[in-house]
Amino acid sequence: MPKVKTKSSAKKRFSVTASGKIKHKKAFKNHILTKKTKDRKNRLGQMGYVCKADMGRVKEMLAL
Repeated sequence: MPKVKTKSSAKKRFSVTASGKIKHKKAFKNHILTKKTKDRKNRLGQMGYVCKADMGRVKEMLAL
């Protein structure tokens, strides 16, 4: 059985923590920032974690 390759797009967007959680950057902080509050932009700048519903798909893309 050949090895499963990691999707290049996924390895650029996700990182795995020591405890096995998968981190990602939050969306909606690229443009049209004038109408968003400072607090909202600050929250969007922080890392988020992949939810349980998507964990299987992301692990499959990362070949974990």
